[in-house]
Amino acid sequence: MEIRNLTVIKEFILLGLSGSAEQQYFLSVLFLCMYLMTISGNMLIILVVGFDTHLHLPMHFFLSNLAFVDICFSSTTIPQMIVNLLTDTQTISFVGCLSQLFFFISFVNMDSLLLSVMAYDRYVAICHPLRYIAIMNPHLCVWLVAGLWLVTYLHALLHTVLMAHLSFCASNIIHHFFCDLNPLLQLSCSDISLNVTVIFTVGGLLALTPLICILISYGLIFSTILKITSTQGKEKAFSTCGCHLSVVVVFYGTASAVYFSPSSSFIPKSDNLLALMYTLVTPMLNPFIYSLRNSDMKRALQKMLCKGAYFQQQ
Repeated sequence: MEIRNLTVIKEFILLGLSGSAEQQYFLSVLFLCMYLMTISGNMLIILVVGFDTHLHLPMHFFLSNLAFVDICFSSTTIPQMIVNLLTDTQTISFVGCLSQLFFFISFVNMDSLLLSVMAYDRYVAICHPLRYIAIMNPHLCVWLVAGLWLVTYLHALLHTVLMAHLSFCASNIIHHFFCDLNPLLQLSCSDISLNVTVIFTVGGLLALTPLICILISYGLIFSTILKITSTQGKEKAFSTCGCHLSVVVVFYGTASAVYFSPSSSFIPKSDNLLALMYTLVTPMLNPFIYSLRNSDMKRALQKMLCKGAYFQQQ
């Protein structure tokens, strides 16, 4: 048996968005404000949906789940990045790195799957309105979300276990602001062919299936909208679809650019910017896109705020 004298790496160094001290301070303040907006905006969605019984519908059930996932999604990476920008401590333990990888993969996959379920929900509501309640019943919605969580956790566990079996015997510097697949594979001195195969097969299937469902759903929705005679009805429907599709394009465009390019082509600066788009910008925009432009959500928010003000006066 061949014995190799390897230095076991017990921690990694996250370089993140390195730069001058002034730049790091500015970025930390900027990202902290964006993170707080993400948390408060998505938390507000959950509170409004729970407060108003008129919003206890499949669409708003999925929306509240998306808000919860976006909170967890951003919290997996952004606080660590802000701490690294403000302090000289940029290390993360091996176990902590794998834990971050597991939760990140879980939440990013759950985000994409929920977007596809929301597209299907809109398809049923617009194309089959008379059968909407029967098809999208509460039991189906709950079991559907539970099944999605199971799939995402199993997928994340697969990548985490494969990563844990790799040897890291060279540099421990990660040119990223969190522990992601491609940056970690760049540091491994083991054979990563199995990991790459799993990324392009299992990961590709889990990424392309929701995207195909979204495209099919909206293709059928658009064909139905074109048959609507009311101009106002068409504009309202197209506006709703356009908002959702804009989030889909940003999310899938940046994520696919990072994960489905060869690991050897990993470029730290460009990949960091792309990762920031779907880990921070998209979750921050979701409350504005799905709530502030939704009349039912705005009415429920006004009702909740008025009721809160009334109790304060008492």
